[in-house]
Amino acid sequence: MIEALTAKAAIQILKPIEVVYDAIVNPEKMSQYFIERGTGRLDEGTVVDWKFPEFDDIFPVEGRLTQSHDYISFDWSGGTPDMLVEIFLEKISPTATVVRIKEGTFSTDVDDIKQVIGQTEGWANFLACLKAYLEYGINLRKGAFDFMKH
Repeated sequence: MIEALTAKAAIQILKPIEVVYDAIVNPEKMSQYFIERGTGRLDEGTVVDWKFPEFDDIFPVEGRLTQSHDYISFDWSGGTPDMLVEIFLEKISPTATVVRIKEGTFSTDVDDIKQVIGQTEGWANFLACLKAYLEYGINLRKGAFDFMKH
């Protein structure tokens, strides 16, 4: 029997763990690399809305559990069971943090396999954008997905 699938991605960022954590939960910082805007800080028990520049939709995000500065979890599935996003931060040194992301539980049917591939691509993009923003002050998403608006 094949186990359920999860979307996963990881990267090392050359910034202190506190800086990386804040960049993930603070909408003012997230709007510099990931979202167009957010309605609030992603904290435990909060529901915030994220707006992405390439989509007209607003995505509600429910903060589940946060542990300052090493763990963030949220649900943005709209009620789909077992679709928790977990972000694990590991302090490697005072100036280096590994970020690991795991999302959901997907079955092995064709539609779920396609979704887990897409989510994995999305989280790898998120991490690359986070790294570029924090280490170099660059917004990799600016204009990157304009082709999706049409």
